[in-house]
Amino acid sequence: MQIKNIMSSDIVVVDKDQNVHDALRIMKKNKVSRLPVVNTNKDNVKSLVGMVTEKDIAMKLGSSKFTNLPPARFHVSTVMNNELITVEPETDLGNAANMMLENYIGGLPVMEDGEMVGMITKSDFIDNCRGNAYENKLVEEVMSTDIISLDPQERIVHARRLILDSNVGRLLVMEGKLLAGIITAKDIAKSMMSFRKLVPDKHQSARIRNLLVEDVMTQNVDTISAKSTIVQAAQMMLDKGFSGFPVIDEDEKLVGIITKTDLLDLMVEMEGVR
Repeated sequence: MQIKNIMSSDIVVVDKDQNVHDALRIMKKNKVSRLPVVNTNKDNVKSLVGMVTEKDIAMKLGSSKFTNLPPARFHVSTVMNNELITVEPETDLGNAANMMLENYIGGLPVMEDGEMVGMITKSDFIDNCRGNAYENKLVEEVMSTDIISLDPQERIVHARRLILDSNVGRLLVMEGKLLAGIITAKDIAKSMMSFRKLVPDKHQSARIRNLLVEDVMTQNVDTISAKSTIVQAAQMMLDKGFSGFPVIDEDEKLVGIITKTDLLDLMVEMEGVR
C-alpha cells in the first residue's frame, strides 16, 4: 500500500510569522499535535518551510535561552524545525513508517512536484492496526515495560527535561506504586504559555521553578489491559484521541505503557521492512 491511499489531503497549516499561541489554538481546534509551517510571499503563494509540534513548543518555551523573550515575540519561526523530512505519494507505507521511527517524528509532509499535497501521521497508520492481521497480537507483546515516570511534587522544568532527554511525548506520574496521572508535551506547552502571559518578565526566571507536575498533569487516566488485543488498543487510541495508555494487569497493577510508536514499530515489523 502507498502513502496516497491513507494520507490526509485536508492540510491544516500555520504561517511562520504567527504567534505560538495561534499554533496551539489551531492544533486544539483541529485535534492535531503538529502543523506544517508555511511562508507566504507577496503574491500570496505559500511554501513549506518547516514543521512545528507541541513538543517543539514545550521544549523552547521552557528553555533558559528564551526566558526573557516576551510571549508576543514568540513566533512559530522561533520554535519550528526547519530540517524537513518528506515523502512522495507513491512511497510505500512500511518505508514511511520506518522513516518516522528512525527519525523520532510523528508526521511527514507529502510532496509532489515541489508542492505539499498531504500529511501522513501516526494516527493514519493506526487505522491499519485494526485489520485481521493484528487480532491475535496482545498489548503485552508490544508494550514498553521501561516506564519513565516522575513524582507529582517534581517541577515542570524537570518533566520538560525528562521528555527531551528520553525522546518521549508523555510521562506517567506515580505516587509510590500508584498511578496518579499523566503529563504530556501538550500539557507543558500550555502551562508554559499561560505562565509567560501571567508572570512579569523580570520574575519568570525565578518563578518558573515553582510550577509543579501536579498542577498540570491529567488525573483519572484511561488505562488498557495487558490482555487487550492490538486491534482494541488501536480503536481506543482513535476513539479517545490519545497517543498512548498505561497498561495494567489483572490485579490493576501498572505493568507498562503502549503508544502509537509501539504500534507503528509493530506494523513495520509485520510489513517486513526491517
